[in-house]
Amino acid sequence: MSNTDFLLAIEDLSVSFDGFKAIDTLNLYLDRGELRVVIGPNGAGKTTLLDLICGRTAPTHGSIKFKNQEMTVLPEFKIVRAGIGRKFQTPSIYENLSVFKNLEVSFPRGRGVFGALAFRCTPDVRERIEQVAEEIGLAALLMSEAGLLSHGQKQWLEIGMLLMQDPELLMLDEPIAGMSVREREITAELLTKICRDRSMIVIEHDMEFVQRIAHKVTVLHQGKILAEGQMDAVQNDPRVIDVYLGH
Repeated sequence: MSNTDFLLAIEDLSVSFDGFKAIDTLNLYLDRGELRVVIGPNGAGKTTLLDLICGRTAPTHGSIKFKNQEMTVLPEFKIVRAGIGRKFQTPSIYENLSVFKNLEVSFPRGRGVFGALAFRCTPDVRERIEQVAEEIGLAALLMSEAGLLSHGQKQWLEIGMLLMQDPELLMLDEPIAGMSVREREITAELLTKICRDRSMIVIEHDMEFVQRIAHKVTVLHQGKILAEGQMDAVQNDPRVIDVYLGH
């Protein structure tokens, strides 16, 4: 495959903070419809990688191409508009608004002050909200206040808020942290379902969860890729056991 066929092509990517290389000449290629899980010890550069892709951090060197368009030159909001959505570790939902309103304000036309003022919840928006609520398992709770949801439901709502923007690449940082066993199972099903229409990069520590969802696993260590491939191969890689799984 040539590099132009990938949804996301990262090449020779490096970023240094005060002389420390957080990401070191990294190459990573993501297919359309692929669910990639990034694992590795703390300080391996996992969150920094997402920061670079979404434009929160500027690289010192290298290229990030999304649908063949160079992203490193774009501001964060343009990267979102290009089709990249990101969820952080702590859910950032509007606790005092209903589930419905949380999804409504995330619709692209409703963003920004002028957008929100001129925004009307037209039938197409309502339909999209109901569709997303169904997808994230919150259809019965549309009128509930978001602050009353369980921890897992808040995480799903935030994923829903990203889905409202219909991104082609969704990035999730430790989506199951703090979830109950049942919520983790539901989340695994949710991510597998969502990935039919888009690509995903998920950072996760829970190996059982990774096994359930990953199409392919990338192991980061000291800002470099230590291993990459199917979960079984990666899990049995002596280097990975040594720096990560053995602890």
